[in-house]
Amino acid sequence: MYFTDRGIEELSARRGEEEVSLDWLADQLRTFVDEFPEFEVPVERLAAWLARADDPFEDD
Repeated sequence: MYFTDRGIEELSARRGEEEVSLDWLADQLRTFVDEFPEFEVPVERLAAWLARADDPFEDD
């Protein structure tokens, strides 16, 4: 297990039953980057990856 998996596991345990919109998630990511600007690049990469996850034309 990676260290980051603990946060993912906590998210799943605490909020796994909730349904959220992608707009809500985008707002949360913006708020996080405002609070922790040093994570702007990883958050941007995650957001782009999520946006393109099902794009058959996207080259990985």
